[in-house]
Amino acid sequence: MATHAPERPGLNAPYTAPRYVERREALATYFDSTAKQAWIDLTSDAKVSGIRATVRAGREQMRRTLVSWLPRDLRRTRLLDAGCGTGALAIEAACLGADVTAVDVAGGLVEVAKSRATGFCGHGKVRWKAGDMLDPEHGGFAHVVAMDSLIHYSPDNLVDALEELSTRTTGSILFTFAPHTPLLGAMHSVGKVFPKSDRSPAIVPVAEDDLCARLARLDGWSIGRTERISSGFYKSQALELVKTG
Repeated sequence: MATHAPERPGLNAPYTAPRYVERREALATYFDSTAKQAWIDLTSDAKVSGIRATVRAGREQMRRTLVSWLPRDLRRTRLLDAGCGTGALAIEAACLGADVTAVDVAGGLVEVAKSRATGFCGHGKVRWKAGDMLDPEHGGFAHVVAMDSLIHYSPDNLVDALEELSTRTTGSILFTFAPHTPLLGAMHSVGKVFPKSDRSPAIVPVAEDDLCARLARLDGWSIGRTERISSGFYKSQALELVKTG
């Protein structure tokens, strides 16, 4: 019996591939229930375990890296924080003047982000939204940042998501992936990144060469900078896609 791949949506239709939707809903459930308090602590100055301290340090270094790849003056520039979590990157971009749409599938974390965003945001602003980062209703952007929000998806779904975002982006897409290394593959196969009680849905390591080959299908885009961050149990790689056509 023949099988068919899900149809590619038009510019005004959401991406609804079954595996993507299934994973998205699992992540929403996890981050709004089991892991909510752990991620509130991880993204604050609360005391955490040694393992989580390395993850916190790595995430802070990654956020600084991604922000440094954005223009220094973002005034009147629309930016999508795709998978904003508790909002640190969105607030930092707003302080550079960006008009930020910050979206996360976990509504509880978006509420935490709102509560933390009560101070000065420079010339920028943030619109907080709970929902799908690929929803075309968010509109178009000059820049998209997806920090550690695509690492739970298969390579197919990851590249499909980037392709969807590329149709509504005019400047750059900055995202992270879990680089496939023997150590990282072993760590995730035995599930020891976090204790079992609050372990997240599996992170999917991706070989860099394979990912870059897949990204070649994004017409009018080229690969720019890349940087790997390794901090104890946090291992993630940033990649820049630049609009060329």
